[in-house]
Amino acid sequence: MRKPFVYVAAIAMLLCVSSFSEPSYKMGRIKYNGGGDWYGDRTALINLIKFCNENLKTNFQPDEETVEVGSEELFNYPFTFMTGHGNVIFTDQEAKNLRKYLTGGGFLHIDDNYGFDQFIRPQMRKVFPELEFVELPVNYAIYHQKYNFPTGLPKVHEHDGKRPQGFGLIYKGRLVCYYTYQCDLGNGWEDLGTYPGDSQETRLKALRMGANLVQYVFTK
Repeated sequence: MRKPFVYVAAIAMLLCVSSFSEPSYKMGRIKYNGGGDWYGDRTALINLIKFCNENLKTNFQPDEETVEVGSEELFNYPFTFMTGHGNVIFTDQEAKNLRKYLTGGGFLHIDDNYGFDQFIRPQMRKVFPELEFVELPVNYAIYHQKYNFPTGLPKVHEHDGKRPQGFGLIYKGRLVCYYTYQCDLGNGWEDLGTYPGDSQETRLKALRMGANLVQYVFTK
């Protein structure tokens, strides 16, 4: 039997239980099939978790956990992260499971690690055939949590030189999936020095934006 999912009271508690000895929540990395590197940005989530625990006073378990998109364990993670460069394939069962997770209160952040866009969009269409990714305006609440981003997403890596964009899937008025494109937000969460030329200033912006995502999810 699946464990009960996150309730409003429990969500509110997340932001004030940092003094508890035992972590209250876990952050999950989505493992998928198709050959893409779902394991990319290896230090990203660990650093984001630490940043949120220190600056938002959340109480996440310090290590990320891997969860398969079709697993019942998916429902144990209020916040999940998915990234990659290459191909991704959802079976019908996996798409159904992900939809049930997202419509039941879960949240997915997809970060294009460059080259992911052409693969992830058709797969998310399997999950929500009735929805389209829409670009969130810069006044959307996700950009104005603890940290203010008046112009939207920060740019971490250039790649094609395009502006960073944040897209959302909105189901019955709730943002269930946030997709960062031409941004490389997850790269920005990694250990300083992972990518030559990256600055501490850029890394801090990326971590603050990630913290905004977490705060948004746990207060909406």
